Amino acid sequence: MQTWHAAPAELPGIAQETQFRTISEAAARVAAGDTVVIHGGTYREHVVVEASGTAEQPIRFVAAPGERAVVTGADLLTEWETVDAQQHIYRAPWPHDFLWRSSRTHLGDDFHVLIGRAEQVIVNGYLLHQVLRREQLSRGSFYVDLEAKQLYLWGAAAEAMGPRVRVEASVRPTIWESRGEHIHLRGLRFRYAANHAQRGAARFAGNSGVVEDCVFERTNGNGASFNGEDIVARRCTFQDNGQLGFGGGGPHRLLVTGCLVRNNNTKGFNRDWEGGGNKIALARGVVLERSRFIENRGSGVWFDIGNEDCVVRNCLIADNEECGIFYEISYRLHAHDNVIVGNGFGEAANAWGILSAISFSSSPGCVIERNLLVGNNEGLSFREQERTTWHIGDPDRDENRIWNHDEEVRHNAIAYNRAAQTRGWFDVEDERYWPAALQEHTPSAGAPAQSLEELKFSFHDNCYYAAPGQRLFTWGPSRTRHQRYADLDAVREALDLEQGSVEVKPDFADQTIRDFRVPADSSLLRMGCYPQGEVPGVKLGVLPR
Repeated sequence: MQTWHAAPAELPGIAQETQFRTISEAAARVAAGDTVVIHGGTYREHVVVEASGTAEQPIRFVAAPGERAVVTGADLLTEWETVDAQQHIYRAPWPHDFLWRSSRTHLGDDFHVLIGRAEQVIVNGYLLHQVLRREQLSRGSFYVDLEAKQLYLWGAAAEAMGPRVRVEASVRPTIWESRGEHIHLRGLRFRYAANHAQRGAARFAGNSGVVEDCVFERTNGNGASFNGEDIVARRCTFQDNGQLGFGGGGPHRLLVTGCLVRNNNTKGFNRDWEGGGNKIALARGVVLERSRFIENRGSGVWFDIGNEDCVVRNCLIADNEECGIFYEISYRLHAHDNVIVGNGFGEAANAWGILSAISFSSSPGCVIERNLLVGNNEGLSFREQERTTWHIGDPDRDENRIWNHDEEVRHNAIAYNRAAQTRGWFDVEDERYWPAALQEHTPSAGAPAQSLEELKFSFHDNCYYAAPGQRLFTWGPSRTRHQRYADLDAVREALDLEQGSVEVKPDFADQTIRDFRVPADSSLLRMGCYPQGEVPGVKLGVLPR
């Protein structure tokens, strides 16, 4: 087992043969059991780790104690030529072309022509705004002329270029790749990358990796992508990234614990397509726990396409523009003991059914229990369309029909949600979501179920409260047949749902500051409608007498 050192300058007192100026040089030498100590400084490189460790002898890359190690996709630009001396507009050579696909932008529509671009320019630590034509330049913006291979810059403060003006630009789409197995990272900060949408600036493809106490920030696309199996992300921060905090395809048994996912999708990618805190696809057994997903521009937590048996527990999911948890065309979510507040107020167009604390979108077999769903646009919502997905491990990707059924919602506190505490957005032609006795016409022969009874929805022992002007329970989409129920007795009589549930005003200490403590005799405690365990960023428990 060998200890290597990466440092921008020579380190006294350490053998020269173990020192490298770059992390990449050390990564090329490591073997199972080795440790690379990364000393304070900025590392402008794309690190690739091909070697593998073992469970007993992982390969470690760790920041030196008390030192700040930054891995960046940006380089300094120094070859400036004055274009307009009075307004301080400058240009520099730009040999890079980060556009992709035949459309030369991501989705190819007008909306993404600009935000689909991957260039980043940073002046004294502040990102500039990109424009598509030179005549659109204004203070705080930059323009890339791909044909002339020039970058034009007009600083936010109209700075005269000089030693106090530090200009960086992202020149690498990827800044870290863990390809081998059992690679552990700790204490590193990753920032700035010219990565496209759906592409992680840091990529973890090897199995059984660990990423601890790292920061992924200000990248053009996704801060990180997880694609290997049995990866652990612990106490990491994913913030201020252009599209997502993190994403992943097939990261079976990924564990995200004690993390902060905040203010992602800063570029404003279409939320209906992909943008927000995270998005996971075709993964089995993912666990998100004891983490905070807050203030993301889109959904906080998003599982989409064929996921199975995923868990979200003891998390604070707050103030995201769209859903707190969006579980879409996937199977068997278990969401329990979370505090989900303030979500769904982004008022995005066409966002029906996903402006809520939790939304099931054609996803069967879910269990939702002991959550506080409080103060969202909607509390719990069901989003139903005619959807299909493929299954994990199917090489042919055969599409299989999928719909909401066998759902259990129990022992939750659902209160103070603006538009509805529970809402059923069933945008399908047949009437399967109505009991047989309430159907107005015969369901179509091709429907996956004939009535609500066959869907096997079990809602029971929940605590509800709708404040004045708020709705309790709405069943059916706005554009077609729907029914609003003013009390739970009416819900039980018409739909045979919410057995044992009660309407009771929660007696939280002060939900404005996320103090959700309750008196010892609270109905929420008596009904078991209260999270078990701790949730970061909130106060839970019993108020002192």
